[in-house]
Amino acid sequence: MSSIVSISRLSKVYASGHHALKDVSLDIKSGEIVALLGPNGAGKTTLISAICGIVNPSSGSVTVDGYDIVDDYRITRSLIGLVPQELTLGSFDTVWDTLCFSRGLFGKQPAPDFIEQLLKDLSLWDKKDSELMTLSGGMKRRVLIGKALVHEPRVLFLDEPTAGVDVELRKDMWELVRKLRESGVTIVLTTHYIEEAEEIADRVGVINNGELLLIDDKQALMQKLGKKQVVVELKETVAQLPEILSKWSLELSDDGQRITYSYDPRNQHTGIAGLLSAISDAGLLLKDIQTSQSSLEEIFINLVKK
Repeated sequence: MSSIVSISRLSKVYASGHHALKDVSLDIKSGEIVALLGPNGAGKTTLISAICGIVNPSSGSVTVDGYDIVDDYRITRSLIGLVPQELTLGSFDTVWDTLCFSRGLFGKQPAPDFIEQLLKDLSLWDKKDSELMTLSGGMKRRVLIGKALVHEPRVLFLDEPTAGVDVELRKDMWELVRKLRESGVTIVLTTHYIEEAEEIADRVGVINNGELLLIDDKQALMQKLGKKQVVVELKETVAQLPEILSKWSLELSDDGQRITYSYDPRNQHTGIAGLLSAISDAGLLLKDIQTSQSSLEEIFINLVKK
């Protein structure tokens, strides 16, 4: 699969000296969904703004479908749709006129049937004649998504698209994202809702302090950096673990009723069988055994801490 967005050694230093991006390199494949995770101020919005031509990078280069974002700005901007964090809309325009105007800005021919379907997909059709000032925050967010899609871009950037919106819109949003991906649109999103990235993204990148710490296939990331745990519940409380169990790295719960063993699932020999045998040899009676695996959220928190 070819790359539609190629970022090479991109950096951004503001006049204040703040290093917002540090030598970021990334290739985004055509038709994939990439989720960028990071704490506030990590550089996610700066990265998206640089790709979209809103912020001028200090060094490095970005191409979209082979076109340079600086030398071929008009072409690359027409290939990109952007849903910003801020609700940047007028007050007195109607929903229908806003989308028609946005489409015309990119030199596209009028397409009332396309706009009608887009508004229906966004559950905005009944609001098409409403002035923007009369809409709720969630409805305004839907209009922003419509504005980003109305010129039929090949790459869609969603900067915290579900921040402050209701559950219904969030559900509609991700359903629309799936439809867009099926139609060949490449999607890059930033989100604080890690469970959303875990559910919808093909690849996940983690940004912190302007650096791209890693980007990998979601499942591969969880396999590489995730850990599994076996939790053994005991029938009787113990004050401390027997010496025979010292060869394993174990944690005893405060109430003395659970033993937790963490292991790397990539290792062929996990040591679980030996541990259970040793627990039995120590005279401890098992009540229950459970296993769990690190979530994407735990992996993200550990990476940012490091």
